[in-house]
Amino acid sequence: MIKVKVSLRPIVSKVNLPTVLKTAILPGDSKETLFIATQVGEIFYVRDGVIRTFLDIRPRIVKLGASGGGYDERGLLGLAFHPEFYYNGLFYLHYSVAGTQGPGALPESFRPNPCDPKTLNLRWINRETQYDHIDTIEEWILQSNGQPKKRRALLNLRRPFSTHNGFNSLNFSPETRKLVLTTGDGGSAYDPFNLSQDDLEIAGKIIEIDVGKNTYINNPPIVTRFNELPTTIQETLMVMAKGVRNIPGISFQKFYNQYIKYAGNVGQALVESIFSFVHYKPIPVTQLIQASFMDSEPDKKGIINFGWRGWEGAFPASIMRGCTINPTLDEKTIAYYNEAITLSGSRLQPLTSYFHKDARPDKFAGTALTGVQPYMGNRIPGLTGRVVFTDLAQKESQPQVRGGLAYTFVRPNGKQNDFSVIQTDYDFGSQSAYYVSLGTNLNQTRLYLGVYGAMKVTDFNQGTVFEIIP
Repeated sequence: MIKVKVSLRPIVSKVNLPTVLKTAILPGDSKETLFIATQVGEIFYVRDGVIRTFLDIRPRIVKLGASGGGYDERGLLGLAFHPEFYYNGLFYLHYSVAGTQGPGALPESFRPNPCDPKTLNLRWINRETQYDHIDTIEEWILQSNGQPKKRRALLNLRRPFSTHNGFNSLNFSPETRKLVLTTGDGGSAYDPFNLSQDDLEIAGKIIEIDVGKNTYINNPPIVTRFNELPTTIQETLMVMAKGVRNIPGISFQKFYNQYIKYAGNVGQALVESIFSFVHYKPIPVTQLIQASFMDSEPDKKGIINFGWRGWEGAFPASIMRGCTINPTLDEKTIAYYNEAITLSGSRLQPLTSYFHKDARPDKFAGTALTGVQPYMGNRIPGLTGRVVFTDLAQKESQPQVRGGLAYTFVRPNGKQNDFSVIQTDYDFGSQSAYYVSLGTNLNQTRLYLGVYGAMKVTDFNQGTVFEIIP
């Protein structure tokens, strides 16, 4: 793989943590505009070097960072513009709702113990009271007076824990023109309730939503499972993939007359994984519910399964313990051996994996995948047709934290591929630089990088959005 070096050109600075970076053409406008959504609930757009507020929903967002020492994975998580946004003004939001804070689904942090089968078969009970917060997916419209207004909620989801809600979680498919929602497994470690593999759980899935169908319900019930939804909402939903741990959205790359889909899965202890697929056959939620009701197995041949919680990328999910005799080593125990066996033949193999420990000289050891985007421009020739990804923080970057930027590509034979680090020449000085988001413009000829100076969402105004340039 060829070595690629890029520059970073600052576009805006001193913003809050940027979770979504994407462009759209505003109604009545003639050129693309870059939109920046922040985790705390602001949406800005940038015109001629000036940053303007598009929408501020901070009062609607759950109080962030209160219980995690400032770290949080809730907030404004998704923003998507309808393919006809220029004409109809419709856009979509995914966020964690103010005033919905609960105690969480488990009293303490979870760790499976293969010697104690009880820990391998936990169930999420008392869901109406034992949950962390509620997420909502809403449809909004940009009115003719330039003011955005909420039209309706599409889904209201009760989440078991504060983490793994998905991020950059709303994107429209250019293939089906449906809204694609990516949900994480609901959080904690090791998916304690195995929500990601349960067909009726909304957590841990990639879901297509037909926003063109009118459900005649503007405020749906708060649910965790598909079968708790009214039938008219069930009929708008299809499950595209399952076995997801946590995911920085889905992206699409046109290849001749087909689309390659890319989705990353944030790892547990070993590895970060990027998956790619072309063919899939989503299952209507109504079929999944009917099969469950009849106690039969639906035809799931076309559904994509990323393998979690039995598999973490290409490896059986493992518990890691330090070795008392030699602290530089760890012992790795397969957490869910039976699940790893059950899923071994039906799961999708990752396109690329990168590791939390990697001693190779031209690689980096990562922490958490934060973005996956194809690049179809020609200004950076080494990246043309490649898929670029970001990691929050390279493990060996000391004393200041530095995020990771790299690329890979799909091989013609479909085999797994390695990755290559993209070198940057930007000097962050003594400031930490967590790479928190990655975005593109509409035709994927420009790449945008969101960088934050702290891990805590409560450390305000430490974000910079860059364009990645030659």
